[in-house]
Amino acid sequence: MSVSDLARADVSDLARRARLIFSTTTTTTTSSSSSSSAADGLLELCAFIDDFVAHLVPGDVAAVSLQAEHEFQAILDDVVDHSSLYHVQVLLTILYHLRAIITPLSIISSWFDLALRPALREPKLPTHVVSYAKELILSALYTDDEQYSDKVSNFLRLLFDLYLLDAFNEGSNEDFLEWAALDHVQKERKSCWKSNLEDILLRFGEIKPHDLMTELYERFSNTSSRLQLTIFMNLYVSNLAFEPSTPILAAHPLMTSLLHSVLLDNSTTCCTVSLTVLVKLLPLLAVHASKELVNFLPVLFAILARISSWKRISTRSDGASEDDVRSYREQAMDVDELATPELRPELQWQRLESTFDQFSPVASLRPYFTLLYYLFPSNLLKFLREPARYLLGHDLQSPYTLDWDDVLQQSQIRSGLEPLLQQHLCHSMIVWNDDEAELSQPFWTEYDAPRILTSAMLLDARNAKLAFHHRDSIHSPTPSSSVQNPKPKISLQEMVTTSILLKSNLDIETEYVHTHWPSSISSSSQERPYESHTNNVFLTEEEEASQALPAVPRELLLLRNELNFELWLSRENMRHIGRLWQDKVFSQSAEVERQGLYNKLRNYRTQVVRLESELKEHKELASSAKHKYADWNTELQKKLREFREEKKTWQEEAAKLRMVAKEAEAKFSAQEKLLAEAHQQVFQLQTYQKENQHKIDRLRDYEKQIQQYFKTQCLWDEEFAKFNARGEEIERTRSAWKQMEQRLDSYEKEHARLEEAARGYRRQIQRLGSQLSQAVHLSERRPNLAPELASFAKEKARLQQANQILRDQNADLLEEMEELRAMVEVLRGQVSGKQGLVSGSRESPVF
Repeated sequence: MSVSDLARADVSDLARRARLIFSTTTTTTTSSSSSSSAADGLLELCAFIDDFVAHLVPGDVAAVSLQAEHEFQAILDDVVDHSSLYHVQVLLTILYHLRAIITPLSIISSWFDLALRPALREPKLPTHVVSYAKELILSALYTDDEQYSDKVSNFLRLLFDLYLLDAFNEGSNEDFLEWAALDHVQKERKSCWKSNLEDILLRFGEIKPHDLMTELYERFSNTSSRLQLTIFMNLYVSNLAFEPSTPILAAHPLMTSLLHSVLLDNSTTCCTVSLTVLVKLLPLLAVHASKELVNFLPVLFAILARISSWKRISTRSDGASEDDVRSYREQAMDVDELATPELRPELQWQRLESTFDQFSPVASLRPYFTLLYYLFPSNLLKFLREPARYLLGHDLQSPYTLDWDDVLQQSQIRSGLEPLLQQHLCHSMIVWNDDEAELSQPFWTEYDAPRILTSAMLLDARNAKLAFHHRDSIHSPTPSSSVQNPKPKISLQEMVTTSILLKSNLDIETEYVHTHWPSSISSSSQERPYESHTNNVFLTEEEEASQALPAVPRELLLLRNELNFELWLSRENMRHIGRLWQDKVFSQSAEVERQGLYNKLRNYRTQVVRLESELKEHKELASSAKHKYADWNTELQKKLREFREEKKTWQEEAAKLRMVAKEAEAKFSAQEKLLAEAHQQVFQLQTYQKENQHKIDRLRDYEKQIQQYFKTQCLWDEEFAKFNARGEEIERTRSAWKQMEQRLDSYEKEHARLEEAARGYRRQIQRLGSQLSQAVHLSERRPNLAPELASFAKEKARLQQANQILRDQNADLLEEMEELRAMVEVLRGQVSGKQGLVSGSRESPVF
């Protein structure tokens, strides 16, 4: 049995075991013993699959993969219950262990729709089973085989279509209303589906970032998907595995599309998320793509100016009249139309308008401004003095139909950014560097991303105040006599209880309790980047409900974005704290080591004097020992040369003996091979003779049958002479019959000749057998059998040629016999069909 047949048999055995597991779990009860036995059977099956895949020959992979797909498709149709979670678990486990032989085309075209997609939607499946499904999908996406490139590209597009169109869209009011109408089970399924799709796409971006960015770039032009793609990019850049891919993004057109979105779109929600993405990218670009960051700097400043001068609606105080509220709403409806001028047609950019139905405030510029101020302080100040001139000086053309002088209003930019300037400390690099040196030789080239982010956050006066207070408390732990600000007190137990309840996804009844917050908290809360500016307007209950509902999805999206940003900021700060702690530990250990080295140095100096005197004595002893060592070394070298020459002669003799032994072994193996071939040929000739013996016996039966047919023909001619009309036909039949007799005679002679030749060959076989026995005896006596073996090989070749001739002649004889049989049958049919006195056709005596 060939290797391929063995592999196919193993696949059949594998399918049989899998079918047995599915059938057993279908028929047995849910008792602990049956489930434990099913689990043990699954483990044994997985071990069998791993062993089978490990020992599979690469040339059999394609055939085995095709057979396995057919087998499991049949199992899927026959015994798999798709409503059973355990059946799904077993199927995915088997497919995961077979992933080495499953082709990407099979996963994409068959298993994704049949098993993988339903598994990604099921929240009750175990985590490791869902991981199996993800690994199978990623194995298809990771392939570099050119024959599957188109299929993989289409599959990646399909995953993005499912993520954008089938999963829950946080930036859509329709999806939010549909989400609110779902029950708990459906919400879990949709959340599970979206999180699994996000995880697959994010992990694909870790291995093939360029392909993922290309797909994002191609879809970014679609305004209906831009917000959701921006949210996905926020998750993508927040991943720690993204950091090595930063240079790829910096050189990719997707980066330009992201900058255009912040600069040109009118959706404040998309602008908020995009600005968060830029804040996360700025430290990474500074570390991994500093040249590209310098090239992006004019666009980044233009974004800063655009957001700072975005038209806002001022909040109203208490006691606002109904007319004021109505005018306020009208102003909110028209603000988007006045936000930005028209775009130049050659940009071919489709602007994203307001995502939600109501006006919403823009994002806070504080983190974005802080990072730009830390990285490029001199250039930022130069830009703020003359924005239009700075952008034109760096060859940044206005994307609008208006020039930069008409778009950028100095008064609006100043009013928007002056509070931020006042809330930041003076950057030390403003004193030491100018704007050109800042671009050519940045001071942060040797920093890492967490250090850049933490250092930038310390430029914020609020963060710096906390840092300085902590530093002062360390250096002067004694509290001062001045009045300290009272710390606000909160219940930690209530915070923990609330967090657990919110994470439990239970239906919780909430109530609002008026609490007078401290003035310090309320003042800082006014600076939240995503707090609505319309919550102080007096509205009726119906109006509040009608306005609050459209704002819920945006507030939820922005709160998640803010939470994501805070988590990312905390993670980067923890990384920076860890590095600082390592530096501190290293400094402390270095100081301890320095003191120890100083103490050792004093001891070494005292030892040096003592060792110098001892050194003189040792030199004298060494000089005498050196002479003795030279003589002893000369003697040893002489003995070593003698031993090497003796070893060399031994090695030569051993090589010669090994060569002689190899030649003898080769001769014996050749003789054994020739003897085996001779025995095989003798056996084949005897077998062939036995196989043809029954055919010879059949020839004699055919002769008797022909004689009977001939007698019948004579009787036929005597009885039915009156049918003169058939005379000519009978004559032709007789002539044909005579020809067949002649051919049969010739065949008998040929058969006799072949029998004589066979007897001669048998005698030759006996003679060769005797020669072979003599050769065996001679081989035991004489080592050189080359001439006898050569003659034996020639005789063997001649016998093989003669045997082949006999086989060909026998084949021709068989063909002639078949023709003779067919002609006899024709004659029998003619006789039985035209003359009625002869009995019906009878079977041949041979058969």
